[in-house]
Amino acid sequence: MFQQRPIRQSGLGSAVQLFELVYHSTVRNVRKAHGNALMALVMNMLQVAIFVLAFYVLFSVLGLRSAALRGDFLLYIMSGIFLYITHSKTLGAVVGSEGPASPMMKHAPMNTIISILAAALSTLYIQVLSLFVILFIYDVAVTPFEIQDPASAFGMVLIAWFTGLGLGVLLLSIKPWFPTFVSIFTTIYQRANMIASGKMFVANTLPAYMLAMFDWNPLFHCIDQSRGYVFINYFPRYTSWEYALWVGLVLLMIGMMGEFYTRRHASLSWGARR
Repeated sequence: MFQQRPIRQSGLGSAVQLFELVYHSTVRNVRKAHGNALMALVMNMLQVAIFVLAFYVLFSVLGLRSAALRGDFLLYIMSGIFLYITHSKTLGAVVGSEGPASPMMKHAPMNTIISILAAALSTLYIQVLSLFVILFIYDVAVTPFEIQDPASAFGMVLIAWFTGLGLGVLLLSIKPWFPTFVSIFTTIYQRANMIASGKMFVANTLPAYMLAMFDWNPLFHCIDQSRGYVFINYFPRYTSWEYALWVGLVLLMIGMMGEFYTRRHASLSWGARR
């Protein structure tokens, strides 16, 4: 008599409920970094600005400005840093999202897919908003600039985000089994991409033996392709955005299969191993 029977929902109703849960989880993740959403955005903008300033000083001191593309030098730096930070922060957010043994999973509608989507979308929201605000301030307060193909350049930002999501899901699926390895690998990968992402150079200027050291990296392809869309006088010949997209899809599919397997074997005792 007191048993609560489950309410059958149509496919549209289930989709609406899923989107609502993802939305609320995304808002929670955005507000988790700071109680004030505006301060969370300002802190992220300051981090990007510090990166840009550091690389500007580095290029100036080492005399590497002449090796950059003809055009706006700061835009050249930002075209690499924006994609690098978006990729790295998405990877870190997804790996650090709620796992199958998390206390949040005890609440009925919540599941790991919602947690993963919320972590990835909250990062994308903050990074895209920071990108537009910084570019607006730079255009208005410093110097006007022109991007050759802004839609395609923004598409490279999305692909960089997607590859970070795919690799993050893969690492998240094996995190309960090998937590120390995942933590160390994530840190090493993020630090290695400071150079391996190619934000300090362009693929067309690299010799063949050096190009082979970087073309495995989907982020390297995204950054090089984005500079082809940003600058009218650069045509990337050795990179492909399709490669980055396919790598992201493969990583995401393998990660989702691994996450499904891990979820079925989840145990609360895993929390003691972290």
